[in-house]
Amino acid sequence: MPRKNTTEEGPHPVDAHVGQKVRARRQVLDMSQDDLAQACGITFQQVQKYERGTNRISVSRLVEIAKALKTPLDYFLDGVFQLLPGQKYAVKGFAEGKQAALEPDPMASRDVRDLVRAYQSIKDSKLQKQLVEMAKTMAASGEK
Repeated sequence: MPRKNTTEEGPHPVDAHVGQKVRARRQVLDMSQDDLAQACGITFQQVQKYERGTNRISVSRLVEIAKALKTPLDYFLDGVFQLLPGQKYAVKGFAEGKQAALEPDPMASRDVRDLVRAYQSIKDSKLQKQLVEMAKTMAASGEK
């Protein structure tokens, strides 16, 4: 939501959202702030500021970050429009006025990141499929 004046404190919600997405993706890849900084030619302190939303990320820098994190650019913008109440935007997949409430990013959870890392470290595709099926079975048994 837009700041009412320049004296309002704290990062803009969009800057904070994009920063959180950068942090979540970096952690999924088990990459340090220093690793990301080196890949983008900036300092790790700058990465910290980006992740907190303290400093805004320019589009050109966001492209560099997306490349370093091996993810499409739109990953960082997913869910941004729901942060701006009262403004109408065309969001892919939703009819105007019927946008779903923004749900928390599951990748923000340390357990989910650990699970993704463990899954990615399994080299045998059959074992990966077995793990997915086991997780689905466990989830279905918890719904009853």
